Amino acid sequence: MKTPTSLVRRTAWPTSTSAPVVTPLQPSVVYASPDPDALDAQYDDASGFTYAREGHPNAEVLAAKIDMLEGAQGGFITGSGMSAISAMFLGLLKAGDHVVGGDQLYGRTLRMMTQDLPRLGITTSLADPTDAAAIVAAIRPETRLVLVEVISNPTIRLADMEGIIAVCREKGVLLAVDNTFTTPRMYQPLTAGADIVIHSVTKLLAGHSDATLGYIAARDPDLTSAMMAANVTWGLTPSPFDCWLAERGLHSFDLRFDRAEDNARKLAQALSDMPGIARVIYPGSASHLDHNRAQALFGARAGNMLSFELTGGREAANAFTRSASQIAFAPTLGDVGTTLSHPASSSHRALTPDARTAMGISEGFFRVSVGIEDADMLIAEIDIAAQAAARA
Repeated sequence: MKTPTSLVRRTAWPTSTSAPVVTPLQPSVVYASPDPDALDAQYDDASGFTYAREGHPNAEVLAAKIDMLEGAQGGFITGSGMSAISAMFLGLLKAGDHVVGGDQLYGRTLRMMTQDLPRLGITTSLADPTDAAAIVAAIRPETRLVLVEVISNPTIRLADMEGIIAVCREKGVLLAVDNTFTTPRMYQPLTAGADIVIHSVTKLLAGHSDATLGYIAARDPDLTSAMMAANVTWGLTPSPFDCWLAERGLHSFDLRFDRAEDNARKLAQALSDMPGIARVIYPGSASHLDHNRAQALFGARAGNMLSFELTGGREAANAFTRSASQIAFAPTLGDVGTTLSHPASSSHRALTPDARTAMGISEGFFRVSVGIEDADMLIAEIDIAAQAAARA
């Protein structure tokens, strides 16, 4: 490497006959070109990098790995799961279009559907995704897109994916699937026949609660181009460092998911025998309302997400979380450690008590994102907390 002639001038990157084993972190915002002709040619054939808002190496490396998992091509990374959904809406919809969404989508997605899209002249309807007939009833002549989650948050109900895919094909409506809960380890929406797949990479894919990112891919390259253009224009740019962290997290994704899923099965069984537990909701349990559908969609898989309800109300919920002090009480999922979420005070707090009750969410309702810690230790901690809640 040449000796620098100025502290201000950028030093060329050292060359080596060997290559780094770990993906290099490339935080550069901008990339220099040799001359205007080269820059023109680069924009014309969309090769390489010019400005990080338009793409950067760490995002491309991460997207390629998620593409591989999802059986996709040309997917791209965004700044968060919600920004991936935003890129889809902003890139594909216009005033006068109509969107159908599952009625138990993530809280911020519901807000976007019910408050933000209407401000842009886009009408929306919500329908029960567990019943394809309800989706059919909600579709209008101007319907452009249907958005569902395979597993609802936090009630852990399963969408009628086969029926919804058939309906959208018949009606000529785009189907977008948020695959965050299920991940491609359980289900691949594009392979099944959906048009668009979305992830909050923040959750199970990255897996360590230290990177905030989203991902989106479409079967049709023209759809991908339109969404990518919106992503660049609206500045929904992912951080190179977060992409680097998420790629590192992906290296252990299969192992983490399998261990967490195994722990969830054990916890679901143990919860059913604990004092003060009114019900347990887990797709792998025969008692789950959609257990047969889960088997048809996922085979032997059931995931790491479950919910349960205490027999008591808010007082019991407070006692439970205080006694489970070693388990993070936090509105997230997909971390290596187990996390507890209380929808009535977090994701669904904006709903009225009656609306929450209609969804099956009481003050004693909890969602659990099961982690990879020792299962016996986790069950013992939950058991102590359940006893405290029962006393309360």
